[in-house]
Amino acid sequence: MQKVVDFLKKAGTYYLATADGDQPRVRPFGTVNVYDGKVYIQTGKSKDVSKQIHANPKVEICAFDSGTWLRIACELVEDDNRDARHAMLEAYPDLRGMYSEDDGNTEVFYIKNATATFASFTAAPETVKF
Repeated sequence: MQKVVDFLKKAGTYYLATADGDQPRVRPFGTVNVYDGKVYIQTGKSKDVSKQIHANPKVEICAFDSGTWLRIACELVEDDNRDARHAMLEAYPDLRGMYSEDDGNTEVFYIKNATATFASFTAAPETVKF
């Protein structure tokens, strides 16, 4: 799991794919944090991505860095624990201009049932499950 987190942090930007009915939707994300032994991402409840995750929590995450890409097939589970939101905002203080733990909009999701695959054109794929 830590290798996945380290890769996402090093890449800086990753792409989250959701389903909107029968239409895939992909957008850039940048938050990743470990809290209580789980990997978390963050968004706002007012965003379409939040509505899509709640309707279908199966998502994929993709990131690329230095010739290697990472794909994570997983489910996202909302954690309404204030401490989890606080931990994310402490890890990403620049978000405090738009979000706070108690604004009713900030939400965090942890990654569940993940299959993460590291791949490149020069090495065999490596799979990590968590």
